[in-house]
Amino acid sequence: MALLPDAEPLLAKLYALRKDYQDDEECDDYLALHHAFLFISYNMDAFKKYVAHEKQKGQAKS
Repeated sequence: MALLPDAEPLLAKLYALRKDYQDDEECDDYLALHHAFLFISYNMDAFKKYVAHEKQKGQAKS
């Protein structure tokens, strides 16, 4: 399993994926990525805690 990046690079990747679909703002993929990006960015502290927890779980399995 690949190492989990920190929260900020994950959010940046989500932003980049969202931009790939922004030509069609009615596309289900765009809407899902857009709202996920907004929700996560508004709840960044909780997302950072989640990512840290998942990293610890991954390290424990190694």
